[in-house]
Amino acid sequence: MIKAVFLDIDNTLLDFDAYVRESMRQGFEKYQLRPYEERMFSVFMKINNEMWERIERGTLTFEELLQIRWNTVFGELGIEFDGCRFETYFREGLCHSAIPVEGSRELLDYLRGRYVLCAASNGPYRQQVNRLRLAGMLGYFGHLFVSEKVGASKPSREFFNHCLRELNAGGQQQGRAGILPGEILMIGDSLTSDMAGGIANGLKTCFFDRKHTGNTGELQPDYVVESLSQIRDFL
Repeated sequence: MIKAVFLDIDNTLLDFDAYVRESMRQGFEKYQLRPYEERMFSVFMKINNEMWERIERGTLTFEELLQIRWNTVFGELGIEFDGCRFETYFREGLCHSAIPVEGSRELLDYLRGRYVLCAASNGPYRQQVNRLRLAGMLGYFGHLFVSEKVGASKPSREFFNHCLRELNAGGQQQGRAGILPGEILMIGDSLTSDMAGGIANGLKTCFFDRKHTGNTGELQPDYVVESLSQIRDFL
């Protein structure tokens, strides 16, 4: 029986991809760079995903990502511009971006009161909290597990152990039985962090296949959905 639901933020609740396109289009115009083309988004996402996978493996820090991400993107695109300067613009804009994924508010409305809701996200704490606040989603959550504040990132055991300890702290003090990993459902769009982390740490998992790939690799999530509205079918 599921008692708590962990929800990823980027590309599960809030549309990171839409923000990237918007910020590249506006930023390239602002700094008088080459006009934005859709292929540039694919270049950014490839590099960004590779770097976040390195963070998940512990071979790159978030601080290092901030120093090299846009310089790497511009190098791939043949654009001569200060990547660190563009990173500052990009991060400032992201902190105030709150574009909801289709069906995310409706899902939160459905889950509220039925389960303990927890945000489970990799990224800077202030940024993620502010984005949830701007989206009107912050009040849905009883716990906010963000990697910067946790001190570890998904999919690590340290991240999920911290979440479990904090989730159960109040109940254990009052003599109530704690919520077990198998009573938690992790919902997210990332196979490498959300699904791999959830499965390795004994959680139930729901892969949000928002790009309709039909592919989970070697992983076997408990559920696969292509729209958030489908989650109501089993919760």
